[in-house]
Amino acid sequence: MIQQLEKSTSHQLKFSNASTTGLVIAIVIIATWVTSLILLISVDISNFNILTLLLAVLWQTFLYTGLFITTHDAMHGAVFSANSKINHFLGSLCLTLYGFLPYEKLLKKHWMHHHNPASEKDPDFHDGKHKNFLAWYFYFMKNYSTWGQMIIITIIYNSAHFILHIPRTNLTLFWAIPALISSIQLFYFGTFLPHREPKSGYSEPHRAQTIPCPVWWSFLTCYHFGYHEEHHESPHIPWWQLPEIHMLKRSTTNDN
Repeated sequence: MIQQLEKSTSHQLKFSNASTTGLVIAIVIIATWVTSLILLISVDISNFNILTLLLAVLWQTFLYTGLFITTHDAMHGAVFSANSKINHFLGSLCLTLYGFLPYEKLLKKHWMHHHNPASEKDPDFHDGKHKNFLAWYFYFMKNYSTWGQMIIITIIYNSAHFILHIPRTNLTLFWAIPALISSIQLFYFGTFLPHREPKSGYSEPHRAQTIPCPVWWSFLTCYHFGYHEEHHESPHIPWWQLPEIHMLKRSTTNDN
């Protein structure tokens, strides 16, 4: 449906994956994350009050989520489709910065998810037993976390403390905790809410639901990942264009 709408309104909306916009956005997210992390791990947090500290953690969490969303777009060729090597390099770089996860492995699993959403063949779906939020989250993380990843993170954490003399508190607050919160955020808005079975049953073929909310809130919560039905219908569309797809679909539905 969305694909047909895109074709019929191509004179109004220009969904061009070859655009350098996606590349610029990806570079800005990466650069902002790196700059913010360097500043925060070197700051004296004794000068922070509770509110400032909380805002700093939430800000870094938001940037972590941006790294993963960039990786996700790269898996769909939506970061810079004009050059697949650059596209996948940026996806791999963001995933390494996010949590030292293997890009090729996640790429394969993500396409399995798209081909078999909310089914036994979906690596992101629950196993029929772990259906509530916490159980499903831990089951989900178990499928993606590796001992190699944990070892690398532990080595870097301790090296940063003992060799670079970065305070453990700073590393924990601005490197470890934001990554953990971000994983919960991504799971909640990108897997649990969109793919849990509604009371009326799944809508085929994508078995995905959109989380209805204003565009500004959709951006803050998870870079428009909540417009999930639209994403499954048009997976090549980058995250920053999903609101246009969502509004187009909603206006078309209202007209009918």
